[in-house]
Amino acid sequence: MDSVLISGAGIAGPVLASLLARRGVHVTVVEIADGVRPGGQAVDLRGAGRTVLDRMGLLDRARALSLQQEGIAEVDSTGRHLSEMRVSDFGGEGIVSEIEILRGDLADLLVADSKDHGAEYRFGTRISGLSPAGDQVQVELDDRSVCLVDLVVGADGPHSATRKLVFGPEEQFVRPLGGYMAWFTAPEGESLDGWYAMYNHPGGLVASQRPGREDGTAKASLSFASEPLVFDRHDPDEQRALLRTRFAGAGWRTPELLAAADVADDFYLDALVQVHMAEWSRDRVTLIGDAAYCPSPLTGLGTSLALVGAYILAGEVTSQPDLQVALQRYDELARPYVTTAQELPPGGMRSFAPNSRLAIWLRIATTRLMVSRPLRPLARRMFFSKAEAVTLPEYTVD
Repeated sequence: MDSVLISGAGIAGPVLASLLARRGVHVTVVEIADGVRPGGQAVDLRGAGRTVLDRMGLLDRARALSLQQEGIAEVDSTGRHLSEMRVSDFGGEGIVSEIEILRGDLADLLVADSKDHGAEYRFGTRISGLSPAGDQVQVELDDRSVCLVDLVVGADGPHSATRKLVFGPEEQFVRPLGGYMAWFTAPEGESLDGWYAMYNHPGGLVASQRPGREDGTAKASLSFASEPLVFDRHDPDEQRALLRTRFAGAGWRTPELLAAADVADDFYLDALVQVHMAEWSRDRVTLIGDAAYCPSPLTGLGTSLALVGAYILAGEVTSQPDLQVALQRYDELARPYVTTAQELPPGGMRSFAPNSRLAIWLRIATTRLMVSRPLRPLARRMFFSKAEAVTLPEYTVD
């Protein structure tokens, strides 16, 4: 394996780029954005995903960038805490994990590390065509350049253009979960005191704020339950108008959050979905991360899957002389973990965004029971052990 082209500079792509480049592979990463995408919510470093970063020698650097948080609190319209789940309640593996890092900060760290090991990045560029070329793949890019590589990897998210080119339309693989979520940066306003505050309103509405890394800033989210909607995924103004309609009169801090969404330069809204595929590889093209097996934010394991999938793929293609054997091994080793990680919490979207006041109250009561000392061990086994549900092979990292 001499050359690889990766599409996508999120989390999975740069991890794979770093691991391959460390082993002498010539790696090119193309990314449609003009640079590393800023913003995004905090992502968890837990379980096997944390182990991958540790083996890469990056865990201490990631820990230095992590947010200082007390835990998650469900709040009422006045901000009063109705339930609390502290970081320490489940040994740092609860809803808010011991190490939480802003997605943009983690991407910056991973891209920088992969560049240090020789990976090349071409921002503002995407794949426009793929065709077999003997023992290689001919890749056409939208800047009209053409290159030949041994392997193409799609790490370009749930709306993967690479997947569409090779495997077929998005509708074959993407399963809506019944809701939408927007992320953006907002002023913190009244201090959160380190808590990730979550507010539910009847009608399947969820608003949240969690501390940012910079003083006075917060990472905000507005989510709502809904059947599939038709709107322009590339028109943020249309999406902001949709949020204003949905959250009119919802209470708590929603007026301030809607105002912040209107001016946030990192505003992003998308459907909550999962990606399910019977195969992730075809000839000399394969997929990793959300492009292949997006679990949705409801599971809290998207980052773990990205890290583990990239680690296994890199290990196999650099240790197996036969590429097809390596890709089959990648599937065999990663798929059981993917299947476990894609299991939604009980109730799925209905639990995350309850429709009635009674359902909201039941959710709060359930959280209180989970964190009670007698039930913590059971709750940990049932809800917070999936991130560890894989035995990582030992590969040479450097």
